[in-house]
Amino acid sequence: MGTKDQKSKKEEEHLMISKPSRLILLQKGYHLLGSLVFITGFSIGLVLCLQLKSLNMSTPKTQQQPLWSTLLFNHTTTVETKQELQQQVLQHNMSDQELFTRVSSLSSSPSSSWFGWRNNNEEKTVVKVAFMFLTGGRLPLASLWDKFFEGHEGFYSIYVHTNPSFQDYYPETSVFYSRRIPSQAVYWGTSSMVDAERRLLANALLDQSNQRFVLLSDSCIPLFNFTTIYDYLTGTNLSFIGSYDDPRKSGRGRYNPKMYPQINITHWRKGSQWFEATRELALHIISDTVYYKVFDQHCKPPCYMDEHYIPTLVHMLHGEMSSNRTLTWVDWSKAGPHPGRFIWPDITDEFLNRIRFTEECTYNGRDGENITTSKCFLFARKFTKETLEPLLRISPVVLGFGP
Repeated sequence: MGTKDQKSKKEEEHLMISKPSRLILLQKGYHLLGSLVFITGFSIGLVLCLQLKSLNMSTPKTQQQPLWSTLLFNHTTTVETKQELQQQVLQHNMSDQELFTRVSSLSSSPSSSWFGWRNNNEEKTVVKVAFMFLTGGRLPLASLWDKFFEGHEGFYSIYVHTNPSFQDYYPETSVFYSRRIPSQAVYWGTSSMVDAERRLLANALLDQSNQRFVLLSDSCIPLFNFTTIYDYLTGTNLSFIGSYDDPRKSGRGRYNPKMYPQINITHWRKGSQWFEATRELALHIISDTVYYKVFDQHCKPPCYMDEHYIPTLVHMLHGEMSSNRTLTWVDWSKAGPHPGRFIWPDITDEFLNRIRFTEECTYNGRDGENITTSKCFLFARKFTKETLEPLLRISPVVLGFGP
């Protein structure tokens, strides 16, 4: 027993003494292994980074194509909007004359720009639609428009002309945030209305990627979703400006003989103030100095310049560039100088669909094909503030956008 017990005791003492030493050795082994793993991982990462950089430098960039159809809205290509540069343009301090002169020198094609948007072999400017809001104060239906534009950043631009004394506020999440252009007071029935329209056009033309221009009021609503309207506008080479000969007192009766010889009564036309124009036609409107002066001098109430100047100008000089109809629906069924207004009880599925598909018209496609369609109006007015809630409620089902 003595010899065996002594041997076991010695082995126990040896194990007890060696445990701390083994623990220390084990910890050192872990540290060494961790260092090796770190060095190995760092080396692999460095090699991969250098290879990827070399590959990126040797691979040409993929060209971005202009977005002309609905299918391209599902494309994964990111669109650089250059929002800071656009904001600088909105904050310019040019006078109207300086602004119009600057814009008149711009090209109608998306090949150059006053503030540097350019096409080249590596990148093509995305075609955008400029939505220009003419209002005397706030936009009561702003929340509806926010839903309309949601998810389509980079395909549109927003411009707001309002009374300079009006203090507006929009959250940073709104498409109207910081989209106000240098504005002047507008008085109904005077040339200041056309001045505001030209001011909106000129500011929007500074962005060369804007190729279509839509004039809207604070009471306008969209009748379809963004994709449908975008495709409709960019799918044709023509503008949408109503221009017709009205023999009544409210038409030819407003012609002033003092406009002769620059404007003959046979040239005199009337049309909706709310238009949609191509970039080329918008530049023609801004560049005009002859006929604007004639209207400014001789078109006074009961002649209303906003109803006659652009329709007459387009008819006389650029009739082939317009489809000769407006895209904004209004209700003139009631007598009076202003169209009918709509309130909460008016907003129903049936009412909106009657506007959306009210009649047939011809749509002139970019490929030269003329299509008969029941989709003749893309926008409608006059909708009051109280229609916002019912419009937001039914817009996902009827208009195709919203929550």
